[in-house]
Amino acid sequence: MLTIHGVTRSRASRLIWLCHELGLGFTQVPVIQAYRLPDPDAPDAPMNTRSPAFLALSPAGAIPVLEDDGLVLSESLAGTLYLARKYNAAGIGPHDEAENALMLQWSFYAATAIEPDALTILFLHARGQEQPGEDAAMVANAAERLVRPMTVLDRHLAAHGHLVGGRFTAADLNMAEVVRYAQGYGALMGQFPAVEAWLADCQARPAFQTMWRARLAEPE
Repeated sequence: MLTIHGVTRSRASRLIWLCHELGLGFTQVPVIQAYRLPDPDAPDAPMNTRSPAFLALSPAGAIPVLEDDGLVLSESLAGTLYLARKYNAAGIGPHDEAENALMLQWSFYAATAIEPDALTILFLHARGQEQPGEDAAMVANAAERLVRPMTVLDRHLAAHGHLVGGRFTAADLNMAEVVRYAQGYGALMGQFPAVEAWLADCQARPAFQTMWRARLAEPE
């Protein structure tokens, strides 16, 4: 049985979404981020990223952590790519080494070229409403930096529909969960119609909807 350590309101959402795509059963241990707790070190604090039991599993103190048959992975993108390649239901994983390389390429591109600035937008552009002062400037700067990588993504999707192999794969899932962080900022997303259409299709998938309902059911 797979075990996913981490609440769904975290990067664990990537692993959970993929498990639903693959039809994999899993056990979820709802480890919460320490910063969300008033006193994560209190004796009665829930399991969190500073709990000794969790740090024994993940010395970096970050969620999610994936366990499968003795293998422990503490990077969510490594986890999704591993599961997609191992179980590979409905072609979610690579068909050959070339596709494997392309899935790695797009997942790394998401993590390095898009995620940092997309997270800035997520944290500062609250509920889709523009923030005043310094926060607004930081959001605008992050959006400006994202124009170049998002243009690359938009052109590829306009030409191919998906990232790899003309079908939905783990690369699409990884990228969609990163682009989602900037989804509420219309001034950026409106420039990229192919990305918007592709993201809507990804998020309309039943497996995403199952994950999202679980995410919304968790406390904010």
